Amino acid sequence: MAGGPSGTAEGVSNASLAWAVIMSAFAAFGGILFGYDTGTIGGVIAMQDWLNVFGQFDPTHVLGKDTNGMYLQTSDKSLVVSILSAGTFFGALLAFPMGQYVGRKWGIVASCVVFALGVGLQLDTKWTTFVVGRVIAGLGVGLVSCLVPMYQSECSPKNIRGLIVGLYQLAITIGALLAAIVLNSTKGENSHSAWRTPIAVQFAWAGILGGGMMLLPESPRYLLQRGHVDKARRALARLTNRPADSAEVDAECTEITLALEEERAIGSGSYADCFKNTELRSGLRTWTGIMLQGWQQLTGINFIFYYGTTFFTSAGIKNPFIITIIADVVNTVMTIVGINMIDRVGRRRLLLIGAVGMMVCEYIVAIVGVTAGHIAADGSVNIDAQRVLIAFVCFYIAFFATSWGPVAWVVTGEIFPLNIRAKGMSLSVASNWLWNFGIGYATPYLVDVSTKGQPNGVATAGLGVKVFFIWGSTCLGCLVFTYFFIPETKGLSLEQIDLLYKESSIINSNKYRKQMIAQNETFVHHDKVTASHDESSVDRAEKA
Repeated sequence: MAGGPSGTAEGVSNASLAWAVIMSAFAAFGGILFGYDTGTIGGVIAMQDWLNVFGQFDPTHVLGKDTNGMYLQTSDKSLVVSILSAGTFFGALLAFPMGQYVGRKWGIVASCVVFALGVGLQLDTKWTTFVVGRVIAGLGVGLVSCLVPMYQSECSPKNIRGLIVGLYQLAITIGALLAAIVLNSTKGENSHSAWRTPIAVQFAWAGILGGGMMLLPESPRYLLQRGHVDKARRALARLTNRPADSAEVDAECTEITLALEEERAIGSGSYADCFKNTELRSGLRTWTGIMLQGWQQLTGINFIFYYGTTFFTSAGIKNPFIITIIADVVNTVMTIVGINMIDRVGRRRLLLIGAVGMMVCEYIVAIVGVTAGHIAADGSVNIDAQRVLIAFVCFYIAFFATSWGPVAWVVTGEIFPLNIRAKGMSLSVASNWLWNFGIGYATPYLVDVSTKGQPNGVATAGLGVKVFFIWGSTCLGCLVFTYFFIPETKGLSLEQIDLLYKESSIINSNKYRKQMIAQNETFVHHDKVTASHDESSVDRAEKA
């Protein structure tokens, strides 16, 4: 069954743009679930009361000097931040069977229930319960991260499907911004509510998404795939604001049914098919999706949103919560800019520009940090160097938000053949969460000051701001990967993207794309032209 953020080529023709916007707004809360949690945990683990409950005391005050000697061990910090991503990895893998057997609509509702259970467990003051809560919440987020775009793509109007994919990433940034605002408003409280309130707010996001989905129809494509023709017609009637027996609904139903028959004729669409070297280069496309999502995480963006508060504190910045809010505002505003550039500038070009921009900014942050931005022995800091650090972190976030943030999701949804799109998307999103977990877990060991030799001490690399040399180098990797593996797909239908993979190299994809658009080349037209060319060649040979 086809799915993923970009959906199928058919979509649903909708006579009411307002209804499409309402549906998109409900689905966007799936992104808010992830974005808010990502933004919350970084601030929560820096709060005094949370550290009083879950942290340890350092009588020397070398660690936890800004939190009355209370600190979180590097191993515990790695665990509590990254364990959500472990849950989301398995949630993403489970999204396909959930969407296939429970359905898109009710699968999302069930995912919200799972997420809410995880949020509730995080309100407890026992370490084990808190960690288990993050795992369960991660399962819910992982399920939602696949099912929401899948449902949306199968139900949204053709002409705004690309914008809707970008809105999912925008929702993630809005969630992170909301988290920063809530954290800033509660950080001064001297009670458990300082961290419980930001966590409990997530009940609202789950309630809005789950409650909204209960009011929406099931995906007609899913219903037709399961053989529920009458239910599919009623769902189409609701989505298109037309009578169930109207000619328009009948035409939509027929079109989707024919597409399903074609999908079944292509192959079984098994997981093994995702990695086969077929004529349409399915194996290359699957690995491209998996690696693209991995490289998105290797840009280092979640270092800022997971550990930004503690990082800015270690750099001597007096109000790191405010800086985090500024970073989130930049992320949100520039994502709005980015989603409006995707169909104008192009996917490949945006990814290339973004990789270069991020690489330059991160190298500048690293160089300034190790030369003038460190804290002196007397505790003083270089204000000008701090301003440069903050400025180029914001520039770096801006480049990510306009490129690798939204574009990675769009490309992942576009590049898969119809018969493996749902499974390919599931594998790619699982890759995103796997790298998210690995980076989230490893970063404290790279950045934190080593406590080796102290009671319960942990040996770390203690890189501090030097970690940006690593992120700059991985952005160079993003640049190389994009050049050799990401085709330009701007303005092409999903079927034309299949033809592009079949007939063109990646490096020459933009040239071939322009040719396809100029000649209105599709699979049918391509076959006719090829057949005509072959017949002419035979005639010339016979005459010769």
